[in-house]
Amino acid sequence: MKTSSKAISFLESLRIPEGPKAGEPVKLAPFQKRFVRGALADGINVAVLSIGRGNAKTALSAGLALAAVMGVIDRQPRREIIIAARTRDQGRIAFDFAVGFMRSLPEDQQAQFTVRRSPRLEIEYHDDGGGHVIRVIAADGKSALGGAPTLVLMDERGHWALDQGDALEAALLSGLGKRGGRALIISTSAADDAHPFSVWLDQDQPGVYRQEHRPAPGLPADDLASLREANPGAVAGIGASVEWLQGQARRAIARGGSTLTSFRLYNRNERVSGESRDVLLSVDEWLRCEVSELPPRAGSVVLGIDLGGSASMTAAAFYWPETGRLECHGTFPSRPSLVDRGASDGVGDRYSQMQDRGELSTLGDLTVPVASWLVETMKRIEGQPVACLIADRFKQAELGEAIDKAGIRAPVIWRGTGWRDGNEDCERFRRAAFDGKILTSPSLLLRSAIADAVVLKDPANNLKLAKGRSTGRIDAVQASVIAVAEGARMVGRSSGRGGRVVWG
Repeated sequence: MKTSSKAISFLESLRIPEGPKAGEPVKLAPFQKRFVRGALADGINVAVLSIGRGNAKTALSAGLALAAVMGVIDRQPRREIIIAARTRDQGRIAFDFAVGFMRSLPEDQQAQFTVRRSPRLEIEYHDDGGGHVIRVIAADGKSALGGAPTLVLMDERGHWALDQGDALEAALLSGLGKRGGRALIISTSAADDAHPFSVWLDQDQPGVYRQEHRPAPGLPADDLASLREANPGAVAGIGASVEWLQGQARRAIARGGSTLTSFRLYNRNERVSGESRDVLLSVDEWLRCEVSELPPRAGSVVLGIDLGGSASMTAAAFYWPETGRLECHGTFPSRPSLVDRGASDGVGDRYSQMQDRGELSTLGDLTVPVASWLVETMKRIEGQPVACLIADRFKQAELGEAIDKAGIRAPVIWRGTGWRDGNEDCERFRRAAFDGKILTSPSLLLRSAIADAVVLKDPANNLKLAKGRSTGRIDAVQASVIAVAEGARMVGRSSGRGGRVVWG
């Protein structure tokens, strides 16, 4: 019998230790069986599971830890199973599940266990091969040095402190190599693509099994299909029901702010920051700007430009202040390819998807030729009256030369991206979004950039745009912010005209 089949049979011989179904036999859902088969397949030494909160991922892995210590899935002598968590209390959750499952075994098997809660959380199993142990440790890498575990469970890896978490993970994985052990890395999504847990999920590596239940970004929080995707246990009768999740989603939408962000992170398993740092716009605030039918290209257009280098994206935003229509297009150099860029930026095939949707293109070799790019950009608004081009004054010399070379005849406005100009532009962009004066078609390019965009504050509470992560690409948002802000100034100036005041 395969190791995975033995594990499934063992798990379904146990009884649920707590909750409304306490005392009932364990019945694994399809997604749980899929993970067990993948994690215990030949040649796999690391299995990664990302799923929404409340889908019994900790209980499942605790059951596998019990199977390992009893020799069901591993017959090595003196087996050592490590449950690693951010804190001791977090590790206690998996520990208590393992103890609860153990209490459902026949009495003669229970007699072979010794449970210790002080000074450390340990479960020792005695058989003819000697003592085998399940041990809980917290995220301090030094506590794992020198060990030789046969199985490691890293619980809620996406929410460990970065420095201590990385040290602990490295120590545990190096210890596993001594005895050919396996690691189970489970968690809800981390806050961003650059987190080590996200990297495990995004990078295809030999010997690594990956299973992620994460919906597409940018969907409404109460979208039923994506709630089911992030919470397959709800469909199988595990944890919260779909109706409860949808009710919580609507409550989170009504409250907004950190409540909505937390729901997206933990219950929808999305990669959004759970911190209370400032964002330019939340995902849900941006979704209100997306419309199925765009208003016409009426009046003059403001062209916002953000030039990138060899690694960054070059972006152009087209904004019609009269109707609020916003369009945006991004460009990368041809090398490296979009697939390779997506891998290095930790976004998978997102750039390729943008290209397929017509939102992103490639031009040039290692850098985007600015003059040629400007010519292609102006073709997108051919026949439209251009009010002005607006760009970062830091690139004034480079862009000015390209404008002359391309033969473009339009006013150029140079803006700074520091606290002074940046604060005004960010606030005008936010106000336009809240007032319904930004209308755009659903754009993966803009959704992705909005998700990466945060705002920094100086002591006087002025804002400036910044990246939320080092490999984030916010060029499309930067171009859109300066274009929309200039459009708002144009509208304000035109509405202010009237009769002259004469002082007597």
